[in-house]
Amino acid sequence: MPRPRRFRRIGFQPNITYFKPTGIGMFELEETILTFEEFEAVRLKDFEGLEQEKAAKKMEISQPTFNRLLKEARKKIADAIVNGKAIRIQGGVYKMVIPRRAGRGLRAGIGAGRGRGRMGGFAAGPGGYCVCPKCGTKAVHQIGIPCYQQKCPKCGSPMTRA
Repeated sequence: MPRPRRFRRIGFQPNITYFKPTGIGMFELEETILTFEEFEAVRLKDFEGLEQEKAAKKMEISQPTFNRLLKEARKKIADAIVNGKAIRIQGGVYKMVIPRRAGRGLRAGIGAGRGRGRMGGFAAGPGGYCVCPKCGTKAVHQIGIPCYQQKCPKCGSPMTRA
């Protein structure tokens, strides 16, 4: 029996998870599925320009595993572009990592990629409040914007969900 796969850490989930070529109807399209881990590998290496070793450390995986993820992601993206397929970003086995300020470490949430919502299960549904963990200031939650991406109006710290 193979050992269970470790959660890969990702620090960003895109707001848009579906891309399709123009001029082709949805019913005619083939899809390529890009997992969130593959997306994160491409983001870290190609968009942020990190070396593979640093990117692998951020995801808490080995450099050879990172290389395999990156290769597979690039192959899927190239296939979609060359063959006119849609790209859907979904699934995988990962933990969403929320970076903190000034080297205070990382706070991780668990997101299994399936059945926990698009943001890995952090959201408490529509409505509610975002609360500053430092000064206790409350702000009305804005739908579509995770609380941790909002800054406290008083002290500027990242907010958390109430």
